[in-house]
Amino acid sequence: MYNKVLVTGGSGFVGKRLRVIKPDWIYMSSKDCDLTNKDQLKEYLRDIQPDAVIHLAARVGGIKEASQNQSEFFYLNSMINLNVVHECYEAGVKRLLSCLSTCVFPDISESYPMTEDDLLKGEPTLTNYCYGYAKRNLYIQSKWYSKEHNVCYNTFTPSNIYGPDNKYDLNKGHLISSMIKRFDEASPGDTLEFWGTGNPLRQHLYVDDLARVLPILLTEHTSDLPLIVAPDENLSIKQIVETYKKINDKNVNIRFNNELDGQYRKDGSNENLLKLIGDFEFTNLESGLRLTHEWYQKNKEL
Repeated sequence: MYNKVLVTGGSGFVGKRLRVIKPDWIYMSSKDCDLTNKDQLKEYLRDIQPDAVIHLAARVGGIKEASQNQSEFFYLNSMINLNVVHECYEAGVKRLLSCLSTCVFPDISESYPMTEDDLLKGEPTLTNYCYGYAKRNLYIQSKWYSKEHNVCYNTFTPSNIYGPDNKYDLNKGHLISSMIKRFDEASPGDTLEFWGTGNPLRQHLYVDDLARVLPILLTEHTSDLPLIVAPDENLSIKQIVETYKKINDKNVNIRFNNELDGQYRKDGSNENLLKLIGDFEFTNLESGLRLTHEWYQKNKEL
């Protein structure tokens, strides 16, 4: 349907996995263009002339980094998103599919799992407050550009993404990637300390599942719904850590420090997604963790 598809964040986590499935698409990295610089972006789009864009680029980080750098996360993500949406419109791009985050959802919902209609029904959780609002603004901007300019600009909302090619960084990584790194560096008998109580629930989405869904969404998702992409599985952080402990098979102790728990639950319904794409088999967490563990062991020294 689209002759030339451009992916922002092309050298990032999801972009790398998408490239395996769609090698003929164009993958933009920060080395190609600074998305906070609208003049650079304008020139880049003029040279490439894509007819569709998947916007994955973002300033991201784990709960500690995001909570301690709120203004930076708001500023950089807002600048990136404002520029991408507006400059795509200026360049005549008719199709733009942008990535949100479950951080857009309210800290506490009246019911679970949440649906796309719950997005603006309350404030985002404090630990990701500014990141959540930057992503909310991307949803609103996309929705109104579509309404006013005869384009199809919309969004999707993935749950917590994990898997190969992620950022395995103790300070900047998300739960699963930093957990794998910490297990790898630990010695038998060590005690690994994790943030919070371990009780919050999380839906984890295997990255290759998202990569398989994105080409479908590009052509089939035409509404203004911030479409939730998530499996049904919703496990506590403690369950996730214990599951990986069995896979890793390293004799370490686990301790939760009861600090900075973050949002207790933010699970979303995949009902609208499955109506759109039909039957889809998500990778269960244990299988995904095994695949990720195997990839990490082969690639950690690269």
